[in-house]
Amino acid sequence: MANTDFPVLKGQERGNWIRLRTITLLRWGAIFGQLAALLVAQHIYGLALEYGLCFMVVGVSVIGNLVASFVFPESKRLSEAENLLIVLFDLVQLGLLLFLTGGLHNPFSILVIGPVTVSAMALTGRSTIFIGTIAITIVTLLAEVHLPLRTSQGFILQVADVFLFGQWLAIVISVIFLGIYSRWIATEMHSMSDALQATQMALAREQKLTDLGGVVAAAAHELGTPLATIKLTSSELAEELDDRPDLAEDARLIRDQADRCRDILRSMGRAGKDDLHLRQAPLSTVIEEAAEPHVNRGKAVHFGFGPEEGGDPLPPSILRQPELIHGLRNLIQNAVDFAEANVWVEAQWSADVIAIRIMDDGRGYAPQVIGRIGDPFVRRRRSAPDPTQRPGYEGMGLGLFIAKTLLERTGAELSFANGVDWFGRLGTNSERTGAVVEVVWPRTKIDAVTGVNAIPVGENPTFTG
Repeated sequence: MANTDFPVLKGQERGNWIRLRTITLLRWGAIFGQLAALLVAQHIYGLALEYGLCFMVVGVSVIGNLVASFVFPESKRLSEAENLLIVLFDLVQLGLLLFLTGGLHNPFSILVIGPVTVSAMALTGRSTIFIGTIAITIVTLLAEVHLPLRTSQGFILQVADVFLFGQWLAIVISVIFLGIYSRWIATEMHSMSDALQATQMALAREQKLTDLGGVVAAAAHELGTPLATIKLTSSELAEELDDRPDLAEDARLIRDQADRCRDILRSMGRAGKDDLHLRQAPLSTVIEEAAEPHVNRGKAVHFGFGPEEGGDPLPPSILRQPELIHGLRNLIQNAVDFAEANVWVEAQWSADVIAIRIMDDGRGYAPQVIGRIGDPFVRRRRSAPDPTQRPGYEGMGLGLFIAKTLLERTGAELSFANGVDWFGRLGTNSERTGAVVEVVWPRTKIDAVTGVNAIPVGENPTFTG
C-alpha cells in the first residue's frame, strides 16, 4: 500500500489556507451593515444613542481594513494565530457596539454567534472553544451592563426580563450548538477531502509505476540488440584470447555484465510493457499480481477460482486497471496484516457478475465500527488492538477507504462482514473467523472482451528510434 502519511493533509494547518483578502472583504460587509444600522436608527427611528462612540468603534474596523489592504499583499495567507486574533477582534468590536446600543435589548445581538461559527469552520478546536467562551462571556456581561436604547423623547426601549433571559439563553445555546455543529460538519468535510486527496495520490503513484514499467520495457526493447552484440563480441574475444588469461577474463566479465543488464531490464519491465494484450489479463492473473507483494510475509495466502454453477470454466479476461490492482492489493494487505496464519482469496464469475472474496482467520472487525468500515480514518479492527498484530506499522486509517474508493471507481460494490457471522449462519468454513470483504462487479464494467470498456485487439505499436 502506498504511504499515506502525507504532511499536506495535516488538519491543524487549515487555518493557514484563509487569505487576508477574504477576511477584509467580509469585514467590509460587516462595516457597511453596521453603518447602515446606525444611520437608520438615527435618521428614521430617531434613537438617542452615543453616535460618536459608535462611529468611532466602527472606524477602528475601517482603519484595520485599510492598514491590512495597504501593508500586506492581497494573496497573504493568515496563520492560525493571526486568524484567531482577527476573529477575536471582530467579536470584541461587535460586543462594544452592542454595549453602546442596548446590549441584549438590541435585536442585532444575535450576530455574536457569527465569529464563533467562522472559528468553528476555519480554526482548530482549541481556538473555537476559546472564541465560544469569550462570546458567552460578552453576552452575559451585555445582559447586565450596557447603555440603554433611548428614543428622542427620552423613553427607554427594553424587553421584559423574561424575554431578556430568553434572548441570553438562546444566544448561549446557539453559540454552543452552532459551534459544535459547524465544527462537526467542517471536520467531516476536511476528513473526506484529505482521504480523497490521499486516494488520488495513491492512484497517481500506481499509474506512475505502470508508466515507468512501460518506459523500462521500451528501453529493454531498444537495448536488446546492442546488448546481444556486446555479448556475442565479448564471447568471441574470450575464445580468441585463451593465450592471454587476463584479457580473456575481462572479455568474460563484459559478457556477464551484458547478461546482467538484460536480466535487470527484463525484471524491471516485466509488469509494465505497453502491450495491448497486457492491458488485459485473466481474472486469476490480475488477482495474483495484486497479491504478489504479500504472499511471502509469513502468512499463507490461498487462492481459489471457479465459475458459478453453469458458468464458463475459463476465467474471464478483465482490464488491468491501476485502480483495480491497487484496491485489491490494499484489501489483501489488510487481510495479511490481521490474519493469524491464513488468508483466502476466492473469485467467482458468471455471465452477469464477477465477484472476489477476501477472508482471513484473524479477529475480524469490531461490532461497533463494522458499519463505518470504508469511511476515512477508521483505524482499528478491535477496540483493544494487539501491538504485535501489525509490527512496525501505524496507519492513518485510509487503507480500506482508498481501496473502497478506487474499486468503486471501476464499478464495484463492496460489503464487509465478519467470518464468524457470515460462515456461522452457513455452517461451513469455520476456520475463516476473521474479516470478510466481498467485491462484486457487473461483468460489463471490467470484462476486457465484451464489456463497455473492452480493449480492441490489434497489433502492438512499434518502437521507433
